[in-house]
Amino acid sequence: MKDKHGRSIDYLRISLTDRCNLRCLYCMPEEGVEQLLHDEILRIEEIERIVGVAATMGITRVRLTGGEPLVRKGVVDLVRTIASIPGIERIAMTTNGILLPRMADSLKHAGLARVNISLDTLDHAQYRMITRSGNLDDVLSGIDAALRVGFNPVKINAVTVRSLNQDFLAYAKLSLDRPLHVRFIEYMPVGESSGTDGCGWGEEDVVPSEEVLENINRNAQAEGLGHLLPANGVGKPEGWGPARYFAFKGALGTVGFISPLSRHFCSECNRLRLTADGKLRPCLFSDEEYDLRQALREGSDDALRQVLETALQAKPDEHHDKVGTERGMSQIGG
Repeated sequence: MKDKHGRSIDYLRISLTDRCNLRCLYCMPEEGVEQLLHDEILRIEEIERIVGVAATMGITRVRLTGGEPLVRKGVVDLVRTIASIPGIERIAMTTNGILLPRMADSLKHAGLARVNISLDTLDHAQYRMITRSGNLDDVLSGIDAALRVGFNPVKINAVTVRSLNQDFLAYAKLSLDRPLHVRFIEYMPVGESSGTDGCGWGEEDVVPSEEVLENINRNAQAEGLGHLLPANGVGKPEGWGPARYFAFKGALGTVGFISPLSRHFCSECNRLRLTADGKLRPCLFSDEEYDLRQALREGSDDALRQVLETALQAKPDEHHDKVGTERGMSQIGG
């Protein structure tokens, strides 16, 4: 699949639900978002049908997101079915990790290959503050479970937010003695462009990736760890996305940087996004959406292909520094 700018599109990110068992400050307000009605959410068999059609068009990689995908009933069976679809090479998931200790084995046996675990602090009190309800130990147990069952790679995603005053070196050190790939993600202007309830994006909270790298190197040097070096070849995780990877000498894992604002990677974009209510988004930063749910429920597979092709050709050349979207990240799919 090629878009009108010549980019190969082989990656579909699917939000299974807008619901979550946390209320992270940068993602949703404390009371949550207005939940979709049952009939508005794509059924499991509808998601399977979409992936089947998309695979015939060139989609080879699927990531399941949310909200929190592990709160969706039937997720293990969905993974198993997607894994059996001809043309689908790998299935991944982005999760907050809380439910992994009891679900990792089943997911691995069903065909899930890799996981990204969202974790924005290693301080117990701050984690509870950021998530408004979570227990850091639950996520750490989820990371242990992911490594135990053999997901590869296991990536830790940390959104960098200046007002949180995160300890970046503490994260980076997670990569020293276990094959964990820690990635720092610039805070993105998705959802409200400003607000007082903790979920609005503000430019003052953006920490450019280069600043994070310099912070880590300065503090690592002071501790005698040396500098992060570009990770090439052995040890660098196979990537579906745009992270730049570094590593400490002798480390088992890596440290990555995803820079959608300071070093945007739109020219390399290889994905489409499907929301939990069946809307196809060509770009995370755009409010353009195309209705796959209606085509599913009223039309043939050819109707689905037409919507997929229309969305594909609507992909913009770049996000042009757009600030704010009508829907927040939990509604779009993380």
